[in-house]
Order: sequence, then C-alpha cells, then structure tokens
Amino acid sequence: MKEFENKTANLKTGIIVVSALALLTIILGIISISIEEPVTMIFSSIFGFATLFCLSGFFTNQPNEAKVLTLFGKYKGTCRIPGLNWCNPFYLKRKMSLRKRNFNVDKIKVNDALGNPIEISAVVVWQVEDTYQASFDVENYETYVQTQSESALRELAGMYPYDLFDDTSENVITLRDNNEEVNQNLKTSVQKRLDKVGVTVLEARINHIAYAQEIAAAMLQRQQASAIIAARKIIVEGAVSMVEMALQDLKKKNIVTLTDKSKAEIVGNLLIVLCGDKSATPVITTNKDLN
Repeated sequence: MKEFENKTANLKTGIIVVSALALLTIILGIISISIEEPVTMIFSSIFGFATLFCLSGFFTNQPNEAKVLTLFGKYKGTCRIPGLNWCNPFYLKRKMSLRKRNFNVDKIKVNDALGNPIEISAVVVWQVEDTYQASFDVENYETYVQTQSESALRELAGMYPYDLFDDTSENVITLRDNNEEVNQNLKTSVQKRLDKVGVTVLEARINHIAYAQEIAAAMLQRQQASAIIAARKIIVEGAVSMVEMALQDLKKKNIVTLTDKSKAEIVGNLLIVLCGDKSATPVITTNKDLN
C-alpha cells in the first residue's frame, strides 16, 4: 500500500477548485439575467447543492500533519502537504500527527540478569512513518507503542546486571553504567516491535534505575562495604611502598643498623601510622631495645 502515500490532491488542486466555483458563480449570474425565473431557481438550486458538495472536499493540513483518506472502507492515500487541499468529497479524512513524540515508560519492577529486583523506567522518542500501517494494522497505535516499549524494557533489564561487585568482571556492562550500548539495544528492541505499525524510534534511553525497596538497604550496605574495601586496598598498597622506601633509605644512608626484629617493629609501626584511621601514639625505642 505504500504506493498510495501522498497520492492525493495538493494545494494547487484546491485553488483550481475554488477558481472553478467562482467562475461558475459568475456564469450562473449571467444566465439568470437572460432566462425566466423558474428556470433560474432550478439552476440556482442545482448549483447550490453542487457547491456545498464540492466545499466538503476542502481540508487543511498543519505542518507535520497528515490526512489518511478512505473511500467506503478502501484506503485511497495519505496527504502530507501542509496548507489548503481538496479531495473527493466522498473521502473520509482521518487526521494523524507526524510530529516527534515522547513517551515515558513508567517505573516497573523487574529482575536483572542476577535475579535482583530493580525499578527501571525509560523515555522513548518516536514518530509515525507509515500512516497506512499505523491506521489499519492495529486498533490503536499509540497504545501499541506504550505496551511494546514496556515489554522491550522488561526484556532489556533481564539481559544485564544492575551492578557488579567482583573486580574480575570489570568488562561486563551493567545497567547502572547507563552505557551507550545498553541504550542502543533498548532502541533496537523497541524498533523491532514497532516496525509492524509503521513507527520509527528516534531515541530510547533509561532515565531511572534503582534497587527495589525490599533490598535497597542491603545493597546500599554492600556498596558501602565495597567502597571501603577498595579504598583500604589503595591505602595499604601506598603504605607498603612507603615502608619499603623508608627501609631502603635507612640502609642506603647507613643511618642505623637494623636487625630482623627491629625491621619488623618499624614495619609494624609505620603500617599502623599510615593505615590507621586514628592518630598514632608515639613510642620511643632505645638502642638497647634495637639490639
């Protein structure tokens, strides 16, 4: 049916019809002067009905608006041309918006790839492309867009984990990262469903994601613990490097001769000072204690 797209009367046709009606009005006025009154009344009545019939074929399109035209249940085409247009007065005209539209998928509760319950929502930007499919392939294409967008979001949530806590899986994509690949997969999934109704998806993006309330508190503690462990790891690595550097400088400059026992005490004290979260209490060690 795509061959019928835009195969309707245009603005020039509308002007021609208006001009023709004006010309006929002038001709009827001239004829009414030269003939008898009964005949004039007959011509006037016929012309009046014909004029009203032709006027019903006029319609206007706003920018990014279309009219789907049908004749006794048969699709005759779609007019996308803005301005004044004219078509067969018997055509049934159905208005359809071609503007870009936003649809917010409400927050839904689903399980991620790890089985954790999460709350997720998304925004979908879409536009009608094929007016025939949108008008006749489904009962209500707007409701279809909403339902299929939610279905695609549920499917996407089950493909990725919300977050990872294992350092060995750093290359795994998560929903929390809001990675471009995740949004692209969402767009592709929604588009695959909406191809059947002639709708083009311009953008699809996750705009909210969080753990479900029943596990939110526990997951927050887990995240905090992971952050603390990561920070402690960096602190310990830095402290070990500083202790190693201190022992090497003491040996290199020959400031003092250290035994294994004294080295162990220095290492322990430095680690306590560098890794502890409280101020350390200084302890003075004599040479006698070192030997």
